[in-house]
Order: sequence, then C-alpha cells, then structure tokens
Amino acid sequence: MAGGKAFLFSIVCLLSTAVFAFVEELAGTFKDIKNDDVWLVDFYAPWCGYCKKLEPVWHDVGAELKRSGSPVRVGKMDATAFTGVASDFGVRGYPTIKLIKGEASYNYKGPRTKDAIIEFANRLAGPVVRSLPSKQMFEHVLRRHDVLFVYVGGVSPLKDKYTEMASELIVHTYFFSALEDILPETVTLNEVPAVLVFKDGGHFVYDEYADGSLSSWVSRERFLSYLPIDGYTLYDLGDTGKLVAIVIIDEKNPTEDSIRLKNLVQRVATEYRDHYNRDVQFGHMDGNEYINSLIMGEISVPSIIMLNATSEQYFLPKKPVSTLEELLHFINSVLDGTAEGHGGDGVIQRVKRLAYDAKSTVQSVFHSSPILGCFLFGLPMAVISLMCYVLCTASAADDGTEDLKRDEEDEDEEDEEDEGQGRPALLDTTEETNKSTMDKKVD
Repeated sequence: MAGGKAFLFSIVCLLSTAVFAFVEELAGTFKDIKNDDVWLVDFYAPWCGYCKKLEPVWHDVGAELKRSGSPVRVGKMDATAFTGVASDFGVRGYPTIKLIKGEASYNYKGPRTKDAIIEFANRLAGPVVRSLPSKQMFEHVLRRHDVLFVYVGGVSPLKDKYTEMASELIVHTYFFSALEDILPETVTLNEVPAVLVFKDGGHFVYDEYADGSLSSWVSRERFLSYLPIDGYTLYDLGDTGKLVAIVIIDEKNPTEDSIRLKNLVQRVATEYRDHYNRDVQFGHMDGNEYINSLIMGEISVPSIIMLNATSEQYFLPKKPVSTLEELLHFINSVLDGTAEGHGGDGVIQRVKRLAYDAKSTVQSVFHSSPILGCFLFGLPMAVISLMCYVLCTASAADDGTEDLKRDEEDEDEEDEEDEGQGRPALLDTTEETNKSTMDKKVD
C-alpha cells in the first residue's frame, strides 16, 4: 500500500515537473540569450495578487505552445529581484507580458486568457506580412479572421508603407499580401496596388486622399462595425480616435427594451456605416459595473452612452432612446457639439478620480478580506492616533513645567521685594536708638 502511494506521488511530481518545465525561470543573464529565440516573458512580483492569478494560465500557455511546436519560448522573471533587467524592458507594473523578438519587444495588453495570449504570441512570432499564395488559402484565412487586411499587388511604394505600418500594428491584428487573381470574383479593384479590409460581410478599399494615412485607416478599421465591448476592448479603442457608442444591457436577463435598443444601434452601425464609420464605433457591454466605475456615477440598464475613450468625457441622452430618429438625433448632437458633455480629464475630475479610486480600493479590500482591511488601515490609524496623543501629552507637560517655573520665579521676586523693604525699616530703628542715647548724654 505504501509502495503504491509512493508510486502515485512520484507520478504527480514528474507531471508537475513536466508542466513547470514549459515555463523557464529567467535571471539576470536573460539579456545575453534573448536574441537567440523568440521569447514570451511574464515580468511578475511575488507579492502581486494579479500575478498569482495569472500563474496557472501562464503554465497552460507554456504547455500549449510547447505541444504545438511553436518557436516561442515561454519564461517568467521576478522583476523585483532583477530590477535592472526589468527596467531595460520598460516594466512599470505587474504583471507585464512582453514578446521579445531580437531587439524588438511588444507589450501584450489584451485579456489574460490562454487563447488570447497564445494568439498574440503566434501572431508576432511569424512574419509581419504573411503571403496568401492560393484561393484556398485566402478562403481559409478569411473564415478564421473577422477582420482581414490584405495588400494586393507587387512591389511598390504602397507595399513599403504597408510593411512599415504592419511592423507597428502587428500587436493588434494580422496582415497579409496576395496577388489580384486569388481574390474572390465579387471583388473588383479600380487600380492595383491596393489595400483592402474584409469585414462585416464585405470589403472596403483604402483611399489615401479620403482616408488619410494608412496607419490611421488601419487603426480605425481593425474592429468590426459593431462588437461586444469590455474593459480591454475599450482601452484598445482609444487608439482609433473614435467616439464609442455603447449599449448597456444585461445579457443574462434581456428585456424587451434592451433588445430593441441593441437592435437600433446595430442597425445604425450597418446602414449608416458610410456616415459614421470614421467617427463612431458601435457596440454593447454586458452590465453597468465597469461604466459606473469609469464615469464615477450610476447608469441604468438598458441605456446608451457615448464615450471618448481618450479623455473619458461622456454623453448621455436627455431622455430614453426608443426610436431610430431619437438615436440618430442623439449621435448627431454629440458629433456637432450641441450635446452636454460630462466628465473629462480636467484637474477637478482628476481629483475626483483619486478620491473615487481610493474609496473603491478601501471598499474592495474590506469586502474581500475584512481582517486584512482592518490590519492595513486600522494599524496606521492606531499609530497616527498614538503619535498625536504622545505629542499632545508632551505639549501639556511642557506647559505645566513652564507655569511651575513662572510660579517659582514670581515667589523669588516677592521675597526679594520683601527683603528690600525690610532693610530700610531696620536702618530707621537703629538711627532712632542712637539719637535717643545722644539726647540722654546732653542732658
């Protein structure tokens, strides 16, 4: 029996060792070997709660990349122990995930899930621009990607711009190139070379004169016209320069009003794409908790809000939106500047944000761990109270000593005055005695 338990324990240890072997613990010598391979590195702190939450996901990432034969090596580094290396890679918070490819390093800012991290690693590990050599390959890639950017044509200045742009934005999406004859028959181009984006069931061609720089156009077009939005997506949308129109709904308990409002916004995103695509991104968010924390207020469900993801300014309709006309009027009023704005990034809002974040942090700590909250906030308050008591007591003691000294000095002065008054009286008595004696002698 004991032998069986020992055997099982050995198997568990071997499996654990195998899993942990997929993630390499890195040290200060990492700078010397980083150029040898493509690395996906988690810079963590031992005391960081988010780092501990990421740890099992990170080992799953390492195991999956190893199993699939990916060239990416997965590692982790204690940034508090190797501060110099972490600083060289621009680590400012924990955890920080970076893909390091030669002299270039790319920050990962997406959801901390296995699939999302693996997709990021595989995208950046390959070539910046991937070639599509056949129609079959094109159709396969098109089925896999909701948004697909393709350069069509041969060598040209536009291709150079496309490649340069792709090297910067590869952290966000894939980029492909192809010849014109592999495109679907439904795609007709007025001129080649050209850059296209396939999404929303159609395709759209980049126009340098109408769309501005290629980089800006790709940033605006790399999202579907209507999509689910969470905190990570909203952060990403800040790079597009667009306002974000968000329907706040409860997906678990949909109501007739929420379904109607969501359908209205989807309709505007589709039917009015040419009118709004340059300035507005449409989507929905499940629940109001994130938005409430962002605007430091309370927004009802369902409702619609338009948000500037860069400045955190937001706009709300004056009354509930129930028709297409009311929705269009609200969007147009925001775009033409007649709608009343709230929030922003001014000084007052920043002070309010600091106070709100501090309050939220305290509430979160006490909610998750009351004992820890009492220790973290109660102990400093107790120390401050004790210091105030000691200072006040010492001050009172000093005042009492000074008063005692003043009393002693006053008593000494009174004694001196009494002595000074006593000497003249004694002198007068002596003079009177001598005068009396002389009078007797004369007699």
